[in-house]
Amino acid sequence: MSLKEKIQQEVLKLQGPIVIFGAGGFIGANLFRQIVQYRDDVFAVTSKPFIPWRLDDCNPKQILHCNITKKHELKQLFTTHSFKTIFTLAAYGAYSKQSDVDLIHETNYIGLLNLLETSSVFNIRAFVHAGSSSEYGLNAAAPSEDALLSPNSHYAVTKAAAAQMIKFYGTVKEMPVLNLRYYSIYGKYEEPDRLIPQLIENGMRGGYPPLVQPDISRDFVYIDDTIYATLLSANSDFSKTGGESLNIASGKKSTIRDIAFAIKGIFNLEKDPEWGDFPNRKWDLKEWYGNPQKVKQLLGWENVTSLKDGLTETYLWQKDYAKPLYEKKIIQDKIRHQLSAVIACYKDNLAIPIMYERLTTTFKKIGVDYEIIFVNDCSPDNTTEVLKELVDKDDHVIAIEHSRNFGSQSAFLSGMEISTGDGVILLDGDLQDPPEMIEKFYAKYLEGFDVIYGRRIKREGNQMLAVFYKLFYRVFRNLSYITIPVDAGDFSLMDRKVVHELVKLPETDQFMRGLRAWVGFKQTGVDYVRPERMFGVTTNNWRKNLGWARKGIFSFSYVPLEMLTYLGLTLTAISFIAIIGQIIAYLFIKDIPHGITTVIVLILFFGGINTLAVALIGEYQAKILEESKRRPKFIRKNIYKNEY
Repeated sequence: MSLKEKIQQEVLKLQGPIVIFGAGGFIGANLFRQIVQYRDDVFAVTSKPFIPWRLDDCNPKQILHCNITKKHELKQLFTTHSFKTIFTLAAYGAYSKQSDVDLIHETNYIGLLNLLETSSVFNIRAFVHAGSSSEYGLNAAAPSEDALLSPNSHYAVTKAAAAQMIKFYGTVKEMPVLNLRYYSIYGKYEEPDRLIPQLIENGMRGGYPPLVQPDISRDFVYIDDTIYATLLSANSDFSKTGGESLNIASGKKSTIRDIAFAIKGIFNLEKDPEWGDFPNRKWDLKEWYGNPQKVKQLLGWENVTSLKDGLTETYLWQKDYAKPLYEKKIIQDKIRHQLSAVIACYKDNLAIPIMYERLTTTFKKIGVDYEIIFVNDCSPDNTTEVLKELVDKDDHVIAIEHSRNFGSQSAFLSGMEISTGDGVILLDGDLQDPPEMIEKFYAKYLEGFDVIYGRRIKREGNQMLAVFYKLFYRVFRNLSYITIPVDAGDFSLMDRKVVHELVKLPETDQFMRGLRAWVGFKQTGVDYVRPERMFGVTTNNWRKNLGWARKGIFSFSYVPLEMLTYLGLTLTAISFIAIIGQIIAYLFIKDIPHGITTVIVLILFFGGINTLAVALIGEYQAKILEESKRRPKFIRKNIYKNEY
């Protein structure tokens, strides 16, 4: 029976539904693809809310999204699908570029603990955990499963701890669980910057990539042999295998020289490779190969694909299929995959649940990780209760409660300060900023724009106000000493570096749309129709709108002061001319008429001018006074976040 037929046989034996955590990774994707060929009750689970490049052509209905460090997400997933066979290949830290220590421990240990605890309350048939030969650490030369574990990296420490956890759950708690210590697995869908994909890529070009010392050894196992071992484990007798750790290794020490000359033979290369020094990595070892005796004894498994055959199979796949997938991976790696939405809320309790649903749908549609930050600016309704329900329901949601009403600009700033996304989106909570526009914003963001603002080409509702707004923006632009886009409110998407600059600005009385233009960077607008408020009535009135106009003009224009200067010069000149005229008239014209009306008008005129001048100067002085107080821009009463 061929290896392919053996795999099919084991796939059909599995008790469903089947779930694969970490299915976006190298081994997980291959396992999912093998199983889905023969049955449709299998699900791939990834931690990101988009389809990974390895699963790009798979049925999206079979791809689920879940963060294993979140218990409530796991509980909901298991309750919905009632999984019987569980493969957990979710891990972080196996590659040198994965260096976040906290995430290594959180994913590899806490994530596994959550999976085991969640699975324990369901009647599962099998739980297969992907361990690593890194568990042996410094003791890496053909150790048996009972050999001393001597981990030499954070990743190795977490994997060794995970193996002990599996042993505890398998023996003491008698759960059907086991741990597979994979060695150097290679084959289809491997990371393109790894050794074997690089050897094949350069071999197709007639050469070699940079290589280390030729005598460095590893234990290479072809991916199909690995999948077969994984399936055998799931169908094993857990009364014998429960809690065990098994080495998935060939037992053969293959050097870098062996692989290089195998590549030379496959591609008929004329030159021999050039050798470099041993890699400068403290955790790396020169000898690293396995002992597969126990897996052969318990499962009857052994590696059957020779190194040359495995390399040839990988080459045949890579030359026909890899390039477009690798290009997609490069694009995915470059894309910023986390956005933060900051919503200023005041009397928006009815709109908030709808805002949440529409934002969530939009973020999932465009395939980004996200957080939604609602800022309750001391709303007099039940906004706090509504937000608490959302926070308890979804850990993507954060709620901020202010001690009093500080205004929307302070609310935006409050949310921006705690946001973590690569891009931050500002929205009003009344749904007049349509969340669906974020898709167009994001497309511009990927083109390289740092600020994308919504441009209101039309407003629904009160048309008198709409005319007033249009007039204001044009007057404001002409008066301002910087170029401020017309018809653009706070609704925008800003890159993290823009947000950083805005947050650190010291001024207290902030006018966000003006400051957004002031900080610069690459900006563009996206047209949209601003809908009427969905619930209730607007909290703005004519007085508040005039206040907004004053805030903008006195924050970004010195024209009123300049007008006073020019008016003063003009009136002085007129007065001087009038004095000369009066002297001439007195000397040469007799019987000049006298009138109290002229005097009164002049007094009122100049009195009005003086009053206006004092008022304008007072506006600027008031701003200076406000800034000099250095009061905080807002005070947070509470921050609600689901840490469960």
